[in-house]
Amino acid sequence: MKPYQIFSDSSCDLPDNLLEEHQIKLIPFYVSFDQENYYKENIDITKEEFYETLTSKKIYAKTSLPSVQDYISAFRSALKDENDILCLCLTQKFSGSYQSALNAKQILEDQYPHSNIRIIDSIQATGGQGILLLQIASMKQAGLSLDEVTHKTNILKSTARIMFTVNTLEYLTKGRRIGKVISLARDMLDLKPLIQLKEAELIPYSNVRGRKKSLDKVFEMVEEYFHDTHENPADYEFCIANATTPEDAHYLEKRLEIYLNKRPTLPIFQIGVTIGTYT
Repeated sequence: MKPYQIFSDSSCDLPDNLLEEHQIKLIPFYVSFDQENYYKENIDITKEEFYETLTSKKIYAKTSLPSVQDYISAFRSALKDENDILCLCLTQKFSGSYQSALNAKQILEDQYPHSNIRIIDSIQATGGQGILLLQIASMKQAGLSLDEVTHKTNILKSTARIMFTVNTLEYLTKGRRIGKVISLARDMLDLKPLIQLKEAELIPYSNVRGRKKSLDKVFEMVEEYFHDTHENPADYEFCIANATTPEDAHYLEKRLEIYLNKRPTLPIFQIGVTIGTYT
């Protein structure tokens, strides 16, 4: 069986230690605070520097997707080593990263006709995409072929859910995810929206007043999912992610530990530049 290299764009938000452990390579997004100078995520700017700039300077950031050339450069290094490629991308509903990767694949297939390049739209983001990547790495380590992993990943990705809340709708509004009038009304009433990402669609769940209640409601969304689907939580991987509120993440982690009767196997992720810009 020919070896293959796992790639992802940087929206997966996997910690560096997990990327190294599973030999996953990232193609970074870019971020700009002035629409002139762009920085590569996790290379030119850290997550801490990104959030510090947002909060201290009270400015908005803008992201830019990896270019076709970025993907070509990353993929070519693997192809030269006679590896096939599997690349998992942020849902194309949020970004053109997936299309950039597809364009790179088309160009490189002419140059490396005996190589296989698989590009998968994760229909996920941040921790959902990250968990899917770890599943891919586990299947690879178990000896599954590129074809087998691609097939199973396209099934698995539809089972992932992201349940989340935000403290303010300011950034979702700026990113044109919701309307300005709705945002203003909810912020004035201190309403915290509960939202679910399901198969690349942002689905409103409910609104509650106050941060603490919104965190409890996120956990209720998890319980409701397993109640409605009759699935066993023990069969699932869980990931808790946050931007700048680690205390809230630890609160949910403790609740999850009680619910599962065991400590979650994955560490708390910090949401990166790509998703943090708009949430």
